[in-house]
Amino acid sequence: MLKEAIKYITQLGITPKDRIVEARDAHGQPRTLVIDNEGNFGEVRPIIDRAKQVLEINTLTGLVNYIHANLERIDCNFFLQVNDEKTVSLKGTLESDGGRENLVVANAITPSFSYGRFHDAEELIIAFQSKFTKTEDRDLLLKVIGNVKEENVRKTGDTGISQAVTIKTGIASADDVLVPNPVTLAPYRTFLEVDQPASDFIFRMKDGPTGAIFEADGGAWRNEAIENVRDYLVAELETEIEAGRITIIA
Repeated sequence: MLKEAIKYITQLGITPKDRIVEARDAHGQPRTLVIDNEGNFGEVRPIIDRAKQVLEINTLTGLVNYIHANLERIDCNFFLQVNDEKTVSLKGTLESDGGRENLVVANAITPSFSYGRFHDAEELIIAFQSKFTKTEDRDLLLKVIGNVKEENVRKTGDTGISQAVTIKTGIASADDVLVPNPVTLAPYRTFLEVDQPASDFIFRMKDGPTGAIFEADGGAWRNEAIENVRDYLVAELETEIEAGRITIIA
């Protein structure tokens, strides 16, 4: 069948070269078209050499080191996209087929904590010391939780905004203290290389004793975290940004 097709084309005096048409689309991009025996056009698309696997790392330091090394896609231009407070992607520029290569993604490893759920005193003490950075309000909550008298939690004074609980202040003495609300806390919620954003929380206690914190800033901390990540990358990649090799979007 192939031999017959070649013989037929030869008899018509149409060479393979005559069947190839170079054109441009509405955006000025080049396109290569091939005409078959019926006069129909088919497009020959360019072979795009894209990475088949995205490199996954967990720190901003690793991402910066990868860019500095310049081992792959040497001297190409890239976009660094801060997707959210925990994710940054390194992407190539737009290619001829409209696609974009994804080279690296950095995913922050952060401890989990159940906001809005009541935890016993021991759980809260451990969580505040291991999953939250040091702040004045964190230390105050640790003092309250660690010294509250279980039998008095049920008699808590509650104004709807703040609670008064009885805590042990000595070997045989106890005082009533107001638990402030809202409290300003800074959990580990983004990459460790940047400052953890502080935000407001509502702290409540009930029988047990148990306590819970509820997010109270409407998620504004995420914007601050994204800005912190962007500022870190701008400082660490100053040379690449000035050379036009890296463009950061957030």
